[in-house]
Amino acid sequence: MKTRIMIVDDNLEYLKQVKDYFENSSTIDVAFTACNGQEALNILKNNRLDVMVLDLVMPIIDGFGVLEQMEKNSCKVIIASMLNQDIFVAKSINLGADYYLLKPFNLSVLEEKIIEQTKKVSHKLTRPNRTADEKITNIFITVGIPAHIKGYQFLREAIKLAIDNPDIINSITKRLYPTVAERFSTSPSKVERAIRHAIEVAWNRGKIENINTLFGVRVYSHNEKPTNGEFIALVADKMLLESV
Repeated sequence: MKTRIMIVDDNLEYLKQVKDYFENSSTIDVAFTACNGQEALNILKNNRLDVMVLDLVMPIIDGFGVLEQMEKNSCKVIIASMLNQDIFVAKSINLGADYYLLKPFNLSVLEEKIIEQTKKVSHKLTRPNRTADEKITNIFITVGIPAHIKGYQFLREAIKLAIDNPDIINSITKRLYPTVAERFSTSPSKVERAIRHAIEVAWNRGKIENINTLFGVRVYSHNEKPTNGEFIALVADKMLLESV
């Protein structure tokens, strides 16, 4: 059965491009399109969808309004927006978006993200605790990990696993990476590389003072980077101490 998606965007040319791209797809069906948030909400009330690709800047009701008003867990949500400020990314994730994709992008990338979200649905994953997600999102913004890179999602999942089962950090290669990989239908080696890249991006952004302030101690300098396991353990321990 094809994955049923809806594209919500006030750019009619963009809507046509997406529909044309998926027209002959054997796996994805653009079941609906909408030009504003109100139209999207009306469609959501009366139809089954697997994934919604949602712009943020739209007339009548914007993307944030859709996230606020839609029924939780009704479908996966991929934000597709030109807004690249961390505050917009954080607000989208905190309101329930599952992924944030920065425009412009190749439609093959959108296709890949739709497939990823569909596989997460097939694994019967529920949306995670929003309070934990909000705190992790805020930590990532503080240290400078952008939401549009793949390691962001993998790292967030790894931290939540470490919070739920602290011992897993001692089996990062044998248990943690494979578990994250299974949930995203990828390989453990890709998870490891993507998480390492996310940490490198944060350090290259130079927000070391933010990082040291976050953890309450001067743990790193510009020339020092934590291993994947060290960073995951640091964030998980901080959140456990705060009784997440």
